[in-house]
Formats: sequence, structure tokens, C-alpha cells
Amino acid sequence: MNKKFKSQSNFKNYLPHNFLAEKTVLSCMIINSEIIEIIYKNITVETFYFKNHQELFKAILIMYKDKKGVDIITLTTFLQEKGLINRIGGIKVLIELNNQIPNLVHLNEYLRLIRDKFLRRSLIKLGHKIINSSYVTNISLESILTEFESEVFKLTNNFKTRKLFSATDLVYNVFIELKHNTMNPKLPGLTSGFCALDSLTQGFQNSDLIIVAGRPSIGKTAFSLSLSLNILRISKLPVLIFSLEMSKKQIIYRLLSMETNISQLRLRSGKLYRKDWLKLNKIIKIFSKLPLFIDDSSNLSVSEIRSNIKTILLQYKKIGLVIIDYLQLMQDPCSNNENRSQELSQITRSLKNIANEFNIPIIALSQLSRNVENRSDKKPILSDLRESGSIEQDADVVLMLYQNYKDNLNTSTLNPIKIIDLIIAKQRNGPTGNIKIKFDKTRTKYLEL
Repeated sequence: MNKKFKSQSNFKNYLPHNFLAEKTVLSCMIINSEIIEIIYKNITVETFYFKNHQELFKAILIMYKDKKGVDIITLTTFLQEKGLINRIGGIKVLIELNNQIPNLVHLNEYLRLIRDKFLRRSLIKLGHKIINSSYVTNISLESILTEFESEVFKLTNNFKTRKLFSATDLVYNVFIELKHNTMNPKLPGLTSGFCALDSLTQGFQNSDLIIVAGRPSIGKTAFSLSLSLNILRISKLPVLIFSLEMSKKQIIYRLLSMETNISQLRLRSGKLYRKDWLKLNKIIKIFSKLPLFIDDSSNLSVSEIRSNIKTILLQYKKIGLVIIDYLQLMQDPCSNNENRSQELSQITRSLKNIANEFNIPIIALSQLSRNVENRSDKKPILSDLRESGSIEQDADVVLMLYQNYKDNLNTSTLNPIKIIDLIIAKQRNGPTGNIKIKFDKTRTKYLEL
């Protein structure tokens, strides 16, 4: 091995960097202060490798945010008054930057070069951190892996650069999509199996975060399982269920009950007849071939959800739907917020990011607050979302399940079918409305009314 890599101090000197690109970007900021905002929205102080460049960047940002003019004279004066002139390498460094004539046309490329080297340095540092942490045996392996999964997630997001699209590009792409849809008429989203719901939502769209909310025992889990079976049958795409409340065995029992119309009580007690076994054998053969995946881990974190999604994508090219049951039981191990509402806001924002990243619809079940019970009109509204925080803001679609007393006056043990209002309380790209569905006599699944 080359001697220059043997010591940590020497190794640090050879971390990836681009001196000329850093120098050129700083020169752009001094010569043309109008582009400062563009630059600081794309990179941070830490993106620069050289300390004097970091100090210069900080000084320029302070002046810009204080609405002071930035040029060679005002910047030099500011640095001298703050006693920072020697920390940036002296006045000669400023003169060199001012005399440089950068090509502003290539500014985005300069920024890309700096960010590329910064991310490479970050990966190297993360690699060292992984090695050092692996030697610490008093920290659980799960905690270490969760932390690094979160770090890699941050790096992945930083790697993604924003692109500005012209109206010409956008209109052309929409025109191609319209032409394709005309030639091949179908729902643009994933069909839910409920025709009335699909007619309003046009199916569950990729990258959508969908909230299904309701009071306890209204049937949120039954509704989500009905959706998952419909999607598995129709689209043949994998469905991933994260269940924080029910075990995987309980979910399988419910799914078997839904498909065979055999009550869970009889399934669990083993009081089955010959015809029941014939149904079960048939359904179990079908289930064994379905791309359905269940994770019933307690204390589920967003990083674990993301990791599991990536694992499924290694085997399958695409995921149809992700279901999380339910939102209020999730935790963020990296959160420092003592306020539960703020922590939940971070979780919903992260779930929306995952939906965008993998271009898949995510359904998260959510409880409604007890405020509903204190009103004469029990019909839920958006503000009833429990520990709402940014749930309403981050969600693309909010569905609410509500049992209207008047619709269920004739419900009895002889007629156990329960009618439920499925309220589309929010839909970012479409109309809101009210649909009636029924909870079937087995009390396990929802059907069209």
C-alpha cells in the first residue's frame, strides 16, 4: 500500500474534492450576487471541502440574508471587521476570486461536481463509522443497522438533484400520456376493487399517501385487507402489509375467513366440516401463490419500512401497494421530539417521501380522536384525525369510515350486514364525496353495497 494512505491524517488529505469547482462557485457569488440564492439552495457549508472556502461561503450567506450588497469590497470589509480575513487565507484569496471570470452557463455543472465529491466524502466517513461501531458490542446490532439505514437514506435524498422543467417539456409529456390513455382506456391508478371509489379516485395513484381513518372497531383493518386481496387478484402485483397491532397469524386467519366465509371462531376452534376443508384447501393453494408479504414487527420505524420495500423490489420489479396498520403505533427512533404530534408529523412526511421515492401508493390507517363522540353530528371531519400534526397536509387522499345510525336501524342478528359510509374527505387531484359500502355477515370484509 502507498505510504501516503497509511495514517489517518494523510488519508484525510486525500478525501475526494474539487478545488477549482469550489473556487469557481465562490467566484460566481462574488461577481454576480443575483445567483447567490440559487447556489445556497443547492449546497450547504459542509459541501465545501476546504475550510477557508467554508468560511467564505458562510460570510457571503450572512451578508446576503442581512440584505447587504456582496462584492469584493463589501466582503473584504465584512471579513476584516469580523476578524476572519486570515481564516480565509488573506486578501490575496479574495483578489484571485474576483479576477477569475467564471462561465455562469456551467454553474449547475460546477455545483454538481462539488456535491458529487461531498457525497463521496460522506460515504467514506460513513464507512469508517460502520467499521468503528461494529466493534462496540454494548450497542444492539438492530440499533446500529437502523441508524445506518437512516444515514444512507439521507445520502440517497441528497444525491437526488432537482430539475427545472419547461412548459414545453411538461405539455409534450402530458400530450403523450393523453394519447396513450385514449388508445388504451383504463384507470390511471391501481384499482381498489370498489367501483364507486375508483370512479372518484381513478384508482390509487403512484406516489400517493392515502390515509384511512376511523374510530376503533369500525373496520379499518378489514377494509385494508379487502383492498389488499382485491389488488392482489386484479393487478397480480405484490402487496406489503406492516401490522403493528395484529400478528401475522391473526391476519392470515382473517384473510382465510374473508375468502371462505367461515367465521374466525370456527377456524380457531377447529370446528370444521368436510365442506369447510374443501374451501380451505382451495383457498390455501391460491394464497400460497400470492405475492403477499406481512411484517408484524412492533415498534416499527420508517427506515425499516423502507428497507423491507427495497428487499421486495430485489425480487419483484414493482410493488402494488403498501399498507401500514396503524399510524399512531409507529415510532421514530431518531426523533428528539418530546411532542408526539411533531414526531408523528415527521413520520407522515417520511412516508410521503418513501411513496415518492419508490413511486408506489402507501395506505396508512389512522385513529380518529374522541372529539367525534362529543358532537351531536358524529360524522368525522379532517380535524378529527388523532394527533393530526401534518397528516392532513402530507396525505394525498384521506378516506374516513363512518357508521350512520339511520342506515343501520334494521341491523340485527338475523341481518348482520352493517352499512358504512366511506367518506373521501380529501383528494388532492379529484373530487371528494361519500360512498356506501357494506360489512358482510361474516364481519370480516367489506363489499360494494
